[in-house]
Amino acid sequence: MSRPPSLLKGAIVLALLACATLGATLVWQQYCQQRIIAAEQTLKARALLTVLPADSYDNQPLEAVLQLKEPALATSTLVTGYLATLGGKPHAVVLQSRTQGYDGPLDLLIGIDSNGRLLGVKVLQHNETPGLGARIAEPSNPLMQGFTGLGRTTTPDAAWALRKDQGQFDQIAGATVTSRAVVNAVHEALRYFDEHAGTFAGVKTDD
Repeated sequence: MSRPPSLLKGAIVLALLACATLGATLVWQQYCQQRIIAAEQTLKARALLTVLPADSYDNQPLEAVLQLKEPALATSTLVTGYLATLGGKPHAVVLQSRTQGYDGPLDLLIGIDSNGRLLGVKVLQHNETPGLGARIAEPSNPLMQGFTGLGRTTTPDAAWALRKDQGQFDQIAGATVTSRAVVNAVHEALRYFDEHAGTFAGVKTDD
């Protein structure tokens, strides 16, 4: 039995509306995803400027993505890395490290010069408790500021720990877990750099 023309026309209209709605939803999702990616890149670019002195590179480091081998370390994982060049030669790297904080994942940007010394450490993302572990992201935080200039040649491996763990670093008051995680992640990034320095010197980047 055939449907009345009015019902058939209504079904067609509903189908067209459903297709249009689905198409609009997909386009909106794609648009939002692109905006999220762009926002993340902007956040990384701004953070990158704080761990790389302006005179330490003349390229676009975010466009020079390093191919990291065996990025899973003892207490952290290297998510990605970027190469900073000066005069066409490798001059520094920025490693994005992810470790486990007290309340969730903690992402760091760690700048290291060609001599294996820290140019700066910056918190990229965190879920730490406001007023406690969250203070790790404050620009004036003495723990983060104290990393600059250090390296494994000037600071022996045994010293890369909190004072309460017989190391040389003061923890953030009330945030032992967060402080310990950051110190360990920075130390592991330095060790990784030292072990792969030859690779970085002749680095191949993703285009």
